Amino acid sequence: MKMRIIITILFFTVFYINTFCQSVFDIGIRNIEIFFNDPNWDDSLDLYYANNLGQRMIADSVLIDGVADQDVGIKYKGNLSYNPNNSKNPINIKLDYINNGQSINGYNVLKLSNGFRDPSFVREVLSYEIARNYMPAPKATYAKVSINGNLIGIYTCIQSVDNDFTNENYHERKGPFFKSEITGVNIAGCSGQPGIMKHFSDTNCYKQFYVMQSSNDWKKLGNFLDTLNNHFTSIENVMDIDRALWMMAFENLTVTLDGPINSIQNNFYLFKDNNGRFNLSLWDMNQSLGIFTEGLPNPVQLLDLQELDIFHKDNDSDNKLTTQIFSSERYKKMYVAHMRTILNEQFANNNYLSRASQLQQLIDSELSSDPNTFFSYSDFTSNLNSSVGSGPVTIVGISELMNSRISYLQNLNEFTSIPPTITITNNASVLPHSTVNIVANIQNSNYAYLGYRFKFADKFMKIQMFDDGNHGDGIAGDGIFGATINVDARDIQYYIYAENNDAGIFSPERAEKEFHQIAVVSGLVINEIMASNFSEVPDQSGEYDDWVELYNGGNSAINLNGFYLSDNENDLTKWSFPNITIQPNDYLIVWCDTAGSSQSGLHTTYRLSSDQEEVYLTDPSGVVVDAVHFVNMPSDVAYARVPNGYGVFTHQLHSYEVNNNTISSNHNVQIESKMRVYPNPSNNRVYILGASKRIEVFNILGKRIYHSVEEVDSINISEWNSGIYFVKSGRSVVKFIKQ
Repeated sequence: MKMRIIITILFFTVFYINTFCQSVFDIGIRNIEIFFNDPNWDDSLDLYYANNLGQRMIADSVLIDGVADQDVGIKYKGNLSYNPNNSKNPINIKLDYINNGQSINGYNVLKLSNGFRDPSFVREVLSYEIARNYMPAPKATYAKVSINGNLIGIYTCIQSVDNDFTNENYHERKGPFFKSEITGVNIAGCSGQPGIMKHFSDTNCYKQFYVMQSSNDWKKLGNFLDTLNNHFTSIENVMDIDRALWMMAFENLTVTLDGPINSIQNNFYLFKDNNGRFNLSLWDMNQSLGIFTEGLPNPVQLLDLQELDIFHKDNDSDNKLTTQIFSSERYKKMYVAHMRTILNEQFANNNYLSRASQLQQLIDSELSSDPNTFFSYSDFTSNLNSSVGSGPVTIVGISELMNSRISYLQNLNEFTSIPPTITITNNASVLPHSTVNIVANIQNSNYAYLGYRFKFADKFMKIQMFDDGNHGDGIAGDGIFGATINVDARDIQYYIYAENNDAGIFSPERAEKEFHQIAVVSGLVINEIMASNFSEVPDQSGEYDDWVELYNGGNSAINLNGFYLSDNENDLTKWSFPNITIQPNDYLIVWCDTAGSSQSGLHTTYRLSSDQEEVYLTDPSGVVVDAVHFVNMPSDVAYARVPNGYGVFTHQLHSYEVNNNTISSNHNVQIESKMRVYPNPSNNRVYILGASKRIEVFNILGKRIYHSVEEVDSINISEWNSGIYFVKSGRSVVKFIKQ
């Protein structure tokens, strides 16, 4: 049945909510209502901030779009954006401060920024939105905040960079984790400027410049920075260089100087993933797009921002990030290639300005009635295009900055140089456990490499490609480059980088965030998976369990007696098939729910995880016939081979026991929850807004306890047991509590 391992009811709840749609950060305006018992809440929050002990004030309740959470931890946050005299200070909301597992859509921390330096009020949301196309970056939206019934104003609502963030982006919750920040801690014997990613022989010195958010990992941070500083030729063993290049290119292009590219020891995180590499994650975009100017020669002129050197700080001995990376001509070309991609996709076509205008229209009425804004409404409307203020507090207009910067960049030699062209020629599927030639038509190039992997959680392995006639590349010197790799039973994920003396290019251009794929299949395949089947496909007993679909694309029937299905590559014989046959061009469903032989149909002895999982199909001789790795599986969304039986996997609406080609695939399936349930909690009747079709209600064990045959706008719950319930309509799911 649809029930996970239960330690406590609250633990179970957070797992379920984490598999639901993550709608709190959908672009819109969240309505956040905070209620304190203490009428002097502002003084208390100021005191906690001044004490700097991590204390939080307990809010009696917090309502987010009408959904209530109790005993929530609240504190003020920020550095320059905080001031005890402000009527609107930045806020950090920790939903699970007291009640373990309490969250909204799987997130337990919301960070609210007050827009203290941004008259346009779009820089933070816009910057994160653009960045997420190319690298891990927090989600962001807006929120209207009131406290004890009094409107405080409009905020930006930002995802916390925490374990949930690392799980989403690096497929690992736990690992060495640091925030770069001047801490004010004084360590004897550690003198001088911090330097960006500078190495210290005494790891205690790092406590001055980093906040550790994991266990005792100072030595691991020291080893990484030792390699960066003193053994740079080995940097890719300890650092995800591609993500660093994307972050650096984005911050330089957008003149976001409150961070490491401007030698500011602030606003980035370091996380060590399960491949042993530290990853840089950007943070705090509230002064992006030209607001922050410290560190530039005084007085700072508008032209200094518009024509910021693309290799800014490349000769700053205290900035090991820029000086080391820019010491490599190859990394410089990769960096420019990434910057060129962002420039062309977001700025040269004015997409950034159109999106900024849309965001302003979204918040216009709310901001115009904000009682605690830092700027006038006229400043708000004009700062998209024009500077606001005067002298040292001038805030440059967004298009005023970027239009000139676009022209400046486009005329640099690095951007006028012609990069190679890459035409991908590998399209057909390949057989498991074979040797494969990856080839591409690459013109105007004197060097190319292939990056490839088989799992989302793995790093890309890099091997050089050759045009020498010995790597499946045809005739030497014909512009066809090739590389030879050995594959197992998992699909190939790959990209190609090529360069000449002047410029480099990636295919796809958003690599490594995006990549090409080649299906690795034989006749019998894992054809479709649903790892978070909340209410889409019931099994023979009417329960909603995870499932795996097999497909026989061969010409002969296959008896599966002696075959195995497993979710563990170290235990491939975890569950064995009975004496059952799958016919040619036919499907077979296996339910992953531990029901075993107690229910009709095929049921494994294990369940799947929607966070990250692998499924292995093994034949009687122990050979893996097919294997699939997936991460971050949305609720009620399938992961299916398209074209059916031999294509690569993509997210789409399920095609249970039918041809996957009949369903329109969508690589970016988004499940939105616009439905609202109120009052919440309730002990009598709940009313439903935004339901698109019939209603279904599930209890905490995943059992459906109510459904309507037609649309309804309320449900009488007076006879129900107290507890947590989930109401579902179409693709929307909302939690509510019966008192």
